[in-house]
Amino acid sequence: MGKVAVGAAVVCAAAAVAVTALVVRHRMRSAERWARAAAVLRELEEKCATPVEKLWEVADAMTKEMHAGLESEDVSKLKMIISYVDKLPTGDERGLFYALDLGGTNFRVLRVQLGGREGRVVRQEAKEVSIPHDLMVGRSDELFDFIASALVKFVDLEGEEFHLHSGRQRELGFTFSFPVKQTSVASGTLIKWTKGFNIDGMVGEDVVSELNKALQRQGLDMQVAALVNDTVGTLAGGRYDDTDVVAAVILGTGTNAAYVERADAIKKWKGPLPGSGEIVINMEWGNFSSSHLPMTEYDTALDVESLNPGDQIFEKLISGMYLGEIVRRVLLRLAVQTALFGDNVPPQLEIPFVLRTPVMSAMHHDTSADLKVVGAKLKEFLGISSTSLKARKVVVQICDVVAKRGARLAAAGIVGILKKLGRDGSGMRRTVIAMDGGLYEHYTVFRECLHGALNEMLGDEASSSVVVNLTNDGSGLGASLLAASHSRYLEQS
Repeated sequence: MGKVAVGAAVVCAAAAVAVTALVVRHRMRSAERWARAAAVLRELEEKCATPVEKLWEVADAMTKEMHAGLESEDVSKLKMIISYVDKLPTGDERGLFYALDLGGTNFRVLRVQLGGREGRVVRQEAKEVSIPHDLMVGRSDELFDFIASALVKFVDLEGEEFHLHSGRQRELGFTFSFPVKQTSVASGTLIKWTKGFNIDGMVGEDVVSELNKALQRQGLDMQVAALVNDTVGTLAGGRYDDTDVVAAVILGTGTNAAYVERADAIKKWKGPLPGSGEIVINMEWGNFSSSHLPMTEYDTALDVESLNPGDQIFEKLISGMYLGEIVRRVLLRLAVQTALFGDNVPPQLEIPFVLRTPVMSAMHHDTSADLKVVGAKLKEFLGISSTSLKARKVVVQICDVVAKRGARLAAAGIVGILKKLGRDGSGMRRTVIAMDGGLYEHYTVFRECLHGALNEMLGDEASSSVVVNLTNDGSGLGASLLAASHSRYLEQS
């Protein structure tokens, strides 16, 4: 028995040693994995760093590209498109005006009754219409006839509270969210179709002319008064509410900026200068690029694999379309190299754009002690059913780095515009930026970080004169206001 007992004890001791060794190895492996994860995070933070000196380099580069884009075509990444909008709303506008917002599989029609400085926007109504897929790939006359017929039905529902001045034709602001070469305030030729549209024979044609002809075929007495970009429309809506608005920025799925420029500063302008002495410039700032932008391997890979490699670099760093995708790419590397979510890489994590920015925002804003929102979103959108609190904290940290880099770069872009306008120093007058877009409106950390970066760059005195105002519906109300400010009946009002 003694020998048996001794043997059993030896076996038990050996087993205990083996278990202990396994535990130690497991802990060592775990420690090594977290060390690798920490190294990946440090590298991400370092490459995404945006100290104020870096932000000023970006702002200066933005200003330089703005100057180049105003000099001539095709010398700058910024297109600096002349909008031909030389009269922004003043608040004095009166009458009935319409807007058409065409930019995707749906379009929207809107009417607004303006009552001058006292009445402002007396009343407005809108309706959204879905476009059948066959019209998106059919003939241009079929598409525009469909749109014109919807306008006819909308006009037929015009109530008694809307009043068209006697003897006047209805006027329309046309927001056309496709690449266009604008040739006047109410004309522009299509460069290419996007967003699933592919209509033969339209490229190079005047989109306003096509719509006006369709309106005539439908027997509707209406004329396009202004062809509008949604960012320019946001600027118009902002100026209508506040005369100190000098620029507009869209921070949503995509991003863009527009601002009011002195006409004599636009060297590529051909012909007589407008009487107002000012022109709104559509910057198309999403295409801005500079060696000063803090890029990572994730950004480079995203760009290479995109449909437009080398283009829209600024947009790929700061807009809602891409922020969630950048986070996904970092998480994928961590899953592969550090087993952040277990020994197997979650299959859904390998799907591009599966992690949208609204989901990223929800995780980033999770304030619960156990980060249960983060866990729920990882399960719902990435199929990761079980995560440790430590892993969830890593996810939030990545969201923080990516979102704050984007917000601070957006702020640097705004400062670049202010510098171009001479409004980046002390003693300047009140300066308002009209802002639109769901990223800015709904992503609180992003919005607050943008404001903080503006204050950090400009200093307390100058930043106290800069106001960022949320302005909704530039593509609708803004377009109708531009129709009003460019009405051919303006002098009769």
